[in-house]
Amino acid sequence: MATITLRGKVFTGIGEGRTFTRLDWARKQFQDKMGFEPLAGTLNIQLSPDDERLKLLKSFKGIEIEPPKGFLSGRCFRALIKGQVEGAVVIPESSRYPTNVVEVIAPVNLREEFSLKDGDEIELKIKLG
Repeated sequence: MATITLRGKVFTGIGEGRTFTRLDWARKQFQDKMGFEPLAGTLNIQLSPDDERLKLLKSFKGIEIEPPKGFLSGRCFRALIKGQVEGAVVIPESSRYPTNVVEVIAPVNLREEFSLKDGDEIELKIKLG
């Protein structure tokens, strides 16, 4: 299976990921489609704006998260975080969403698991197929 490696810096978001991952319909789809129940919240990763690998990732279909009316859809890609924890990269389908940011969900608190703080660099190995 083809993979792509992204590296970026951890930063604190505005808290929307926590709300999103707590929605019943989203949790069920993550369980059914990704194979795990995500911990509430996401780990926000900022990449270089000119990172061609992110553009390449976004050209793949991924696994669609289908929302009820009134919510935006998103795509997920299975990922291995720091070579140790299986999770997923979530890319919201919104023109207002920053083009150089990805959000990571996992069954564990990634900040605690890896003692991460804002500004720390992290590596994600993402499965494309």
